[in-house]
Amino acid sequence: MTLPNPWRKTTQHLMPSRRQEIASGRYNIYPSHSLGPGHIEAGFSALARRIAGAQQVVLDGYPGVLWEDFRSRLAVALYALGVHTHWVDVVDAQKSTTAICELVDPYLGGEDPIFGSRYLGELLDFFDPSLLASLQPNPDADLNIVFGCGAALAGWQGVLVYVDVPKNEIQFRQRAGSITCLGAAQMLAAKPAYKRSYFVDWVVADRHKRAIFDRIDWIVDGQRPEEIVFATGDVLRSALDVMANNCFRVRPWFEPGPWGGRWIQERMPQLAQDVPNYAWSFELITPENGLVLESDDWLLEHSFDFLMYRNPADIVGDSAAVFGYEFPIRFDLLDTFGGGNLSVQCHPRPEYIRQHFGETFTQDETYYILDCAADALCYLGFQEDIDPDAFRSALEESFRESTPLAIERYVQTHKVQRHDLLLIPNGTVHCSGINNLVLEISATPYIFTFKMYDWLRLDLEGRQRPLNIERAFENLYFERNGAGVRSEFFSQARVIDSGPGWKLIHQPTHQVHFYDVQRYALRSAVDVRTDGSCQVMSLVEGQSVLLETANGLRQRFNYAETFVVPAAAAAYRLISEDGSPIQVVKSFVKPRAQWVDGVVA
Repeated sequence: MTLPNPWRKTTQHLMPSRRQEIASGRYNIYPSHSLGPGHIEAGFSALARRIAGAQQVVLDGYPGVLWEDFRSRLAVALYALGVHTHWVDVVDAQKSTTAICELVDPYLGGEDPIFGSRYLGELLDFFDPSLLASLQPNPDADLNIVFGCGAALAGWQGVLVYVDVPKNEIQFRQRAGSITCLGAAQMLAAKPAYKRSYFVDWVVADRHKRAIFDRIDWIVDGQRPEEIVFATGDVLRSALDVMANNCFRVRPWFEPGPWGGRWIQERMPQLAQDVPNYAWSFELITPENGLVLESDDWLLEHSFDFLMYRNPADIVGDSAAVFGYEFPIRFDLLDTFGGGNLSVQCHPRPEYIRQHFGETFTQDETYYILDCAADALCYLGFQEDIDPDAFRSALEESFRESTPLAIERYVQTHKVQRHDLLLIPNGTVHCSGINNLVLEISATPYIFTFKMYDWLRLDLEGRQRPLNIERAFENLYFERNGAGVRSEFFSQARVIDSGPGWKLIHQPTHQVHFYDVQRYALRSAVDVRTDGSCQVMSLVEGQSVLLETANGLRQRFNYAETFVVPAAAAAYRLISEDGSPIQVVKSFVKPRAQWVDGVVA
């Protein structure tokens, strides 16, 4: 076969194709939604049997599929069945690499190593319509297959097979140089490839995928090139309907980082251990997470956005008219136990992120302290005597001369403890200190961090990490300083409801946050209504919680696992099964009347 070697660069385990038993109460790194028996098939031979009599097949898929290897394996399987197959590569209808570069370059941010702007067009922009029209079946073949990202644009009337690849695996392939970006003249280094993917390739591929979603006949999980699994499009759509009316948990994934710690590594031994640390757990960053289906122990992962394409209002609720197909809230874990401080940073104001990056809402955050050491600190807000010009000069000198900066001279430090909620609206200087396990509850945009000071650290490849001092100073609010920081940006928790064996604690967010945060402390059970919003939750104390939906689904979630009840579920129950005290934090979209104008476009 034509599989590149190496075809992925990471020490992270490839998700297995079969469900694995986990110890009771242990965090599950491969959560799945059961379809019941007989709904998932495996192997190229099985796929070949399913499509052999179709005459015409459209084999489309996401950027990142190893197309030549996939084609070779499927061709061998079809040949074994005696099927004479004619293959047509949709790449032959792409515009020239020069034309594609001219198309996408304005969105790539020039020399900026991190940021670009979201592409405004469609996948069709990458193709020459006349060349697409020239891609025709061979009447003498038993089976004609047009394949590649955008194959459906050729207009063939046939069986539509869609090959999906998780975004974490796409990044591992980019790091190995086994794939490149759409229409690129050459392989791109990992970081430019990710930037191009984020702002261009994934944008157009998502729009294309949404357009053909209802027509997909077969969905293929292509993350294991030698062992595909697949199901019918009808099975996928039915599973999404069940999730939309009950609950779901996405598949998390984990990454080391220059400041990463040991909390995740020590408590999740099923993860790869030959890494320096784990800095992040992508608990619910929906542009990059997938959902896993299970049948007869086979596991099939597909991208989260398929769930949104079914009906955004079922998932998000009343605010779907504002957010469209974007899920508004994200949860992720930041681990600095035994690691280092995060960079001193801020996030863009709403008008800035719209003007410069093409996003519709910004990265307003909170830090929920899930765990911490007794000496743990967070950096938040400016000192009362902050002089912006002096602060900028000190930052620039530190970066230029590679000299340490006494950042506490400018930025406040605060002792933190478990269950604290720090409010970090856009433009607020902040960072987590060492020995924290932060559950970051935030609006969904997730890469727009403007670093001002990074403790003179190198990245994991030994290179100096870029700073974004100029962008930060275009967004910082220097009036967030002095004694008012603690009162305004530390949420003041209070009990707002209670019943036998439970109480509801409100941890109010800032006025510019469009989402709110509450926490249930219980020893028995509590009934909850969704009230027109998705409910994003995590068990933050205790071993497990049982969730029952109004539609009869029961699912158990363990400590630190994130899970979601969509708005359409209407009602659910949280249960402490053995009567032990547990706590569940939840976030949801505030009623529209409580939003600050201009926060969301």
